[in-house]
Amino acid sequence: MDSGYYAACAGLRARAQALDQMAGNLANAQTSGYRSERTVFQSLLAAQTPSSLPPLNQALNEFGVLGNSVLDLAPGNLENTGSALDLAVEGPGFFAVQAGTGVLYTRNGAFRVSARGQLVTADGNPVLGEQGPLQIPGGSATIGPDGTVSVNGANAGKLRVIEFAPGTSLRAEGSSYYSAPADAGRAGTASSVRQGMLESSNVNAVTAAVALITVQREAEMLQRALSLFNTEFQRIAAQDLPRV
Repeated sequence: MDSGYYAACAGLRARAQALDQMAGNLANAQTSGYRSERTVFQSLLAAQTPSSLPPLNQALNEFGVLGNSVLDLAPGNLENTGSALDLAVEGPGFFAVQAGTGVLYTRNGAFRVSARGQLVTADGNPVLGEQGPLQIPGGSATIGPDGTVSVNGANAGKLRVIEFAPGTSLRAEGSSYYSAPADAGRAGTASSVRQGMLESSNVNAVTAAVALITVQREAEMLQRALSLFNTEFQRIAAQDLPRV
């Protein structure tokens, strides 16, 4: 079978994966604290020494495929909301939250106080302080740049703000949560908490839409190529093979 068919298949599969990723970025262009994902391509080889492979295997396996995705950690814009429980991180840090699967990290600081008096995320996950889930007694809360929480002048705890070393592999868990390898985080020293503000998504909606359209067109071209290959194979099977 012509190796071009496999090249088109590999390309179409990669574009389909990239489309899912780009669609997710575009859908979260208005999600506070969202970090866009970028596609990473790699060469798929059947062996580390391709020259040792038969020519057919070399032709069928050396194609670029979507290998991974990485988070774009560039900051979004800080937007003033005026709500005392809306918090943003200025710097590389993340808020730590207790989810059902363990500790996750977020830049989405749209918090509220639950009926149990805990500071929680919009979907009810407790926000962690240095001593565990942060309790907010009734009253007006003031949060300092270092994350210290005061209620009516009394210290109620301190937010756990976590930073990661450059190159740490963070994995998206939903629209605004991220997981990290165990023990990868450290107490934030280069980050400040901003009360009454939220960080916007770092997705540029126009750029994301243009990229999505471009990949859609590439996928359509590869689909047409596969159709042409299939037509040619059928012609060979119907007309040429009977003559052999």
